[in-house]
Amino acid sequence: MNTVHRTPLKQSATLNRLVGYDVYLKMENLQKTGSFKLRGALNKVTSLTHDEASRGIVCASAGNHAQGVAFAATKRGICAKIYMPQCTPQAKIEATKGYGAEIILTGESYQEAYMAAMEYRDESGATFVHAFDDMKVIAGQGTIALEMMQQCQDLDTIVVPVGGGGLIAGMALAIKAFNPRLKVIGVQAAGAPATYNQYTGKGEAILTHAETIADGILVKKPGEVTYPIIESLVDDMVLVDEEEIAGAILFMLQREKTLVEGAGAVALASLLSKKIKGRKVGCVVSGGNVDLNKIPYYKEISRQKQLFQQIG
Repeated sequence: MNTVHRTPLKQSATLNRLVGYDVYLKMENLQKTGSFKLRGALNKVTSLTHDEASRGIVCASAGNHAQGVAFAATKRGICAKIYMPQCTPQAKIEATKGYGAEIILTGESYQEAYMAAMEYRDESGATFVHAFDDMKVIAGQGTIALEMMQQCQDLDTIVVPVGGGGLIAGMALAIKAFNPRLKVIGVQAAGAPATYNQYTGKGEAILTHAETIADGILVKKPGEVTYPIIESLVDDMVLVDEEEIAGAILFMLQREKTLVEGAGAVALASLLSKKIKGRKVGCVVSGGNVDLNKIPYYKEISRQKQLFQQIG
């Protein structure tokens, strides 16, 4: 029985027409638990020794890693305690509880939740499962790249959302091992640009404040394990603003009848805003765990209305 779905790589005629090249959407929003995070979490949790598992699991997450860890822990019969930022969408909180984990909400971003989780680890002896700074997690996320290269063998560029960097690090390692000429481009939200800043040298790499509707990539500093991989293997990094992210969410909802969360929409936002060039471009739609109450807000801040008037 396969625990992880081999998700579709699909095209959109409307999207191709808008950007002027072929786009292949990797639909990880259709993955079990609603995001790619299950891949890395499952790879890590299944690799734990009996002693590590017996002490229970603790992790910090903006939401999607939490669900992946909770799912994997329950599958293996391990207790999991998960620290999440207070801004975590209710849908992600309820889903994580549904997979059997204990939830603690704390702090404005991943960093504060991470610090609280580490304190609990030190006090309890529980095994910490990092959201991105762990080679087993990174390797699990890299399986997306292997699937994409199998599903479309002549991609020239793959665009990936970036928070802590586990997804792009894993994908870049896989891509450059098999096809060094295939470009890997990372996308961050302008409201949380820590990795972009360090990569480009254009701003502070450790943020005192971060805020974005792409809550799944709301990270205040680059990963210690992931960043050297990004620096070595990633070809470029770009930023997208809140209006562009909201516009991409609405594009997927209105044109593709698909619900995508903010973090899952940032790579697509970079294409729609003409920040990426290519011939055959793979785009990772990394998750679909949306707080439905926020859809009107996305509509309010989006510039997508102008786009739809142009193509309608």
